[in-house]
Formats: sequence, C-alpha cells, structure tokens
Amino acid sequence: MAPQLNARLAGRHGVSFEEASALFTQDVDYLEIFDEAHSEDEDRFIAVGPIAGGIVLVVHTDLDDETVRIISARWATKRETAMYRSYAGGEKP
Repeated sequence: MAPQLNARLAGRHGVSFEEASALFTQDVDYLEIFDEAHSEDEDRFIAVGPIAGGIVLVVHTDLDDETVRIISARWATKRETAMYRSYAGGEKP
C-alpha cells in the first residue's frame, strides 16, 4: 500500500487501510452485502463490522480466495451500525 494513499484515506475518512484490513484478518463475523450498483467491471462487496476503534464500513473486492482489495473504508453511520448490530443478533461486538 502506497503511504500517500493510506494517509489520504485515513485523513479523509478517519480509517487507514491497515485498520480496515483488520475486519478481514480478525476472527469476527461481519455483515457482507453484494454491491450490485458498482459491480459492472468486478464484483464489489460492502462489509460492515467491528474493528478496534468501532464499527467500520469497507468496500472491497476479492482478487482470489485469499486476497482482498480494499477500495474504500470509513466509520459506519448510525444506520449502518444498527444494521450490523441487527445482523449480529443485537450483541455489542
């Protein structure tokens, strides 16, 4: 990851790529939604789930079975957090 791109994402959305990648490397369940509106050239997904700082929303694509490419990441809104909590059974992660 280019340091400039990582710094730009962290500055713009408050979440770095390193922080966002924790959603996929930790042993946590997260809500994943197929992003039909933005999947013309590649299958894109929206993942909402917990990382150390709170609930995050990550737009990503799977390059293969073991490689995820993060397109964007930001802290989840109240609505997105409520969606995740509903999915997770109402438990606070």
